[in-house]
Amino acid sequence: MIQGVIDQIECDIVTIEVEDGHTIEYPKHLLPTEAEVGDVVHIVGNVITINKEATEERRKEVDQLMDELFED
Repeated sequence: MIQGVIDQIECDIVTIEVEDGHTIEYPKHLLPTEAEVGDVVHIVGNVITINKEATEERRKEVDQLMDELFED
């Protein structure tokens, strides 16, 4: 299993950044319909699933960092 984060969705291609920092491109039709940029995904062969818990944690971390960065 590979874990990554959806980096871009353009036309028929999705770019996923994986744990070691490189990117992999997949056909968009392999994504779940509700997938969006920033979602944490698991990839097994040609099956891509969203890890909803990890996605929520990641979004909270990013929001917290943004709040710290832009504090008055």
